[in-house]
Amino acid sequence: MPNATTPLIPNSNSDFNSETITTVTTTTSQQTRLLSHLGIRSRRDRSAMFWALGCAYGASAVALGAFGAHGLKKIITDPGRVANWATAAHYQLVHSVALLVASRAAPHNAAAASLLVAGMTLFSGSIYLLTLDAARFRFLGPVTPLGGLCLIGGWVALAF
Repeated sequence: MPNATTPLIPNSNSDFNSETITTVTTTTSQQTRLLSHLGIRSRRDRSAMFWALGCAYGASAVALGAFGAHGLKKIITDPGRVANWATAAHYQLVHSVALLVASRAAPHNAAAASLLVAGMTLFSGSIYLLTLDAARFRFLGPVTPLGGLCLIGGWVALAF
């Protein structure tokens, strides 16, 4: 039975397979080696990825908000639907800033950042599509509250 000092990464002369990992108890260096062997990004790379996503989501929130304030009114006359668009852009912008802060203040917290990204995509994305064509994207109705739950989960996960 392997113990906490048994290496999880096979030497270069052996093949990596599911039988190689036979213990749950490992040291931090062994976990790091395993993640590296499996191609999992480092915390620094992950933080940079979430930073870039936060920037992209922020920029697109400003662009989509501007479109909603100026261009969308030419296509959609219902003020309620235009307001829904504005809500989606607002939530996307606020949570993109939260993602930027989280990527720097808590770079180890990939769960929080992932939940924020999923939440922005599901919540705001579904509202954008439902605003454009509610009949065509009716199936996305239940996705919006799931996105909201992801956003809430992202904030809660930041606490840990």
